[in-house]
Parts: sequence; C-alpha cells; structure tokens
Amino acid sequence: MSEFAGKIFIQSLGCDKNLSDAEHMLSRLIKKGYTITDNETEADIIIVNTCCFIHDALQESIDTIIELGSLKETGALKTLVVTGCMAERYAEQMKEELPEVDAICGTTSYDKICDVIEEAASGQQPVQLDDLSRLPDDSAGRVLSNLTTYGYLKIAEGCNKGCSYCIIPSLRGPYRSVPMESLVSEAEDMVKNGVKELILVAQETTLYGTDIYGKKSLPDLLRKLNAIEGLAAIRIMYCYPEEITEELLQTMAECKKVCHYLDLPIQHCSDEILKAMRRKTRKSELLEKIALIRRILPDCALRTTLICGFPGETEEQQEELKQFIQEVQFDHLGAFTYSQEEGTPAAAMEGQIPEDVKTARRDAIMALQQRITEKKNRELIGKTYTAIVDGYLPEDGNLVCRIYRDAPDIDGELFVPSDHEMMAGTELFVRITDVNAYDYRGEIVNESAE
Repeated sequence: MSEFAGKIFIQSLGCDKNLSDAEHMLSRLIKKGYTITDNETEADIIIVNTCCFIHDALQESIDTIIELGSLKETGALKTLVVTGCMAERYAEQMKEELPEVDAICGTTSYDKICDVIEEAASGQQPVQLDDLSRLPDDSAGRVLSNLTTYGYLKIAEGCNKGCSYCIIPSLRGPYRSVPMESLVSEAEDMVKNGVKELILVAQETTLYGTDIYGKKSLPDLLRKLNAIEGLAAIRIMYCYPEEITEELLQTMAECKKVCHYLDLPIQHCSDEILKAMRRKTRKSELLEKIALIRRILPDCALRTTLICGFPGETEEQQEELKQFIQEVQFDHLGAFTYSQEEGTPAAAMEGQIPEDVKTARRDAIMALQQRITEKKNRELIGKTYTAIVDGYLPEDGNLVCRIYRDAPDIDGELFVPSDHEMMAGTELFVRITDVNAYDYRGEIVNESAE
C-alpha cells in the first residue's frame, strides 16, 4: 500500500475510449491501496480525465477542472490531477493558467498514474508526457466504473487517417492495435464481472491488427470473442467504410453474438467536401459499400455521423447531403457542426461558415433524419426481438431494454411494462407494440430468450 494512499474521485469526460482509460487507471489505483469514492467532496485526490476533441469539449474540461479545483477550499481536496487529451495537448498552458492543477498525465501515460500522484503528494508538480507511439501497460486490469450490462473494449489506440479537421493523431499518436490475447483476456474478465454486451471501440476498429499482424484482423478477433461463455452480444463502432471487407461482413453473419449493427462515420457525401476533409472515400464508393453491407447483412442497422458547415460547403452540397440521407435511409444518424480546431489544415481553409448557418444546416439534417428514423421504427411494430434488460423504472413500471439495433446512450431504448424488476443483463423475447421518433414500447413474449 502506498504511504500516500487516500480517497480518490475520478471524473472521466468525453468518449467511451476515454472511459476505458479511466477504468484501467482505477484498477491500478485500487491495487496500490487507494480508496475510490463517488463523492467528490470527500476525496483528497481528484483525477479529471479530459477531452478536447472539439472546442465545446475543451471548455467542458476547463470548467470541470475549475469547479473541482475549488474543493481545495470547500472540501477535502489536496491533489488535483489532469489526465487525457487536454493534458496531452495543453500541458504548458495548464501549468500557467490553471494553478489548481497539481499534476498532468498524458494520453499514453495513464499506466503511470500512481507514480504521478505520489510525486504530486510529495510536493512536486509532475508532468508525465510519453512518446505517443507507445501503448500503455494494461496488465493491471480494469475496474468497471458503471454497473451496466455493457462495457467498452478499446481494441486500438491512435489514428493514421489524417483527416483535415481532426486533432486526434496529435493527441493519441499513430494507430496501434492492442494484442489479441490481451483483448480476449480483458473481455473474459469483463464478462465475469457482469458485462453482457461488449462494444468494440477505437479511433477506427476496421484497421485492427494491420500494424502487428500484417492484415486486417477484426474478423479473427470477433471469432475469439464470440466463443466467450456468458457473453450475449458484441457491437462494433467506428468502422471506416473504405476498410470494411466482405470477410468482416461474412464473419458478422456467421458469429451469432455479433450484432448486425455498424457505425460508419462518413462525415459527408459530396466528393468535393470529402476531398477537402482528406477522407478516403467518394460518394459512389459509399453507396457501393452500403449496398454490399445490406446484401450480406439485410437486417443490419446502420448508424453514421456527419459534419455540417465544413469550410466551403455550399447550399447545393447541403442539399446533396440531404438527398443522400433520403436515399440511404440510415437507421441512426448524428449531425454535428464543424469545429474549427487550431493546428488542423481545415482551420486555415478559406470559406469558414458562420455558426448560425452551421447550426441551421445541422438542424435541417436532424429534422430529416428524425422523420426517417420514425418511419423505419414503425416497420418494426409487430416484430419480436431478443432484448437485453439494462434497468427498471419503478415509477413507470417499465423495464428499460435494448435490441441489437441500438447502441447505449446514443440510440433508442425499448420500454417494456413489468410489475417487477428483472436483473440487468436478463435476455427476453419482446414484441414491439409502438414506437416514436427514437424509442420503442414492447411486450414480453416470454421471460427468457434461452
């Protein structure tokens, strides 16, 4: 046990990949003798695991640091540590402008969190930034921070794509796959701790293995994960369409636990905008790949994300995007306004678009998608699906469930009337009885999907 051991509160901001890093930090801290608390006012050490992918995320990180840093005056706080993307990108600025910060730990250094905390507790002001080409040592395991039925398995770190709007390579380094044996072991531990659904994440999942195995190895990983006893579902996020192969789709068709669900962050459909974004696909190729997916996996739910108001985007290109959405009929779609990030090629491009125009374009896209999603949801009425129970709302008498078509937190939920609570992770057969723009209602066909 560390002589500095105390109570730690950790606040993880941003994406699910950041959450995975935080959970690996938790395991190291607990093994070192620290106590984890969910009450920030009683913590003598606070870790803020930050995000700065876009300006709004950066501002949230700054606000959180200032807010929690004030507990040095009103709470038990003695040491405030900042980790994650903001720590990696703005270490020098934080030292000058955020005096409440006692230690800084970058994106590839979270496995050194115990050393960083001990140095800070000794009166030093450590800044731990390592080579962005290294993979942190995750052999200490992981502590799941949320008592849910699903868990995020980060299969790779970094990115080599070089999109003109994105700062991820400068924050997370080049693409590095996590060895398969480590992932399978981590997944098995997660399942033993109650995880029913594994959600595979990375900056890009479809290139998994190319750097360490010399080929796209996601199909191999899926087959190994599919064999884990007690696991109910596997979901794949962040699939770049140009890297999706027939082998991957056939593997998804063959492995019963793999959800017929793909997240394709296409960002736009205009060839001119895609080129300016430095994306690797064109509109015709996107349509061909989506047709291939639907041929091999006819019931596949497709999610995408789009950027609205990229520099130089015209009204005609906005209309082209709307027509593309109407043609493809995505099951789920998220649209975001372009964020002008310093240091990216896109930030220096001519034709920057006013915020109100970007917002209007985003709102128009989302209004269109809402109509599409509700229409597609209505086609599900009367059909029966296997659902996983995520929770229970006693005030409404509803189980909160999901079917394969929906990822947690970003897609819809299925509400099922029940006069009693069921254990999270229970699988049910549920018939869809009603829908709205995003969620469903259903009835239990039987109380076991076994």
